[in-house]
Amino acid sequence: MGSRRNAVLAWVADALLVTLFVVIGRASHREDQSGLLTTLLPFFAGLQTGWLLRAGRPPRSVLGSGLLVWASTLVLGMVFRAVLGQGVAVSFVIVATIVLAVFLVGWRAIAALVVRVRTRRSAAAAR
Repeated sequence: MGSRRNAVLAWVADALLVTLFVVIGRASHREDQSGLLTTLLPFFAGLQTGWLLRAGRPPRSVLGSGLLVWASTLVLGMVFRAVLGQGVAVSFVIVATIVLAVFLVGWRAIAALVVRVRTRRSAAAAR
């Protein structure tokens, strides 16, 4: 798979997972999903900034991309929420920290594990 295609797929995965985070959060608070975009935009701006900062790093890299994209999404998302007058309660920051880490770093860790297992199996089959 080409590196450009990998990057596009990784970005789509990140965007879908950030959207899922927002949808779950709004639903858990019984908030109308019509405000989804308002809640999503600060995190999406953080996600995009993380993607710009990770330029040149492998998109599926846990350390090179995953941590950077997660931190940018979280920190800038919270900063933008505060600037826009949206809530940044400590409990929300804690939940967002954990969920976004599991989502944005987690899928990369699972992908790395799958690649490692497939490589070992291929090597074993070649013997």
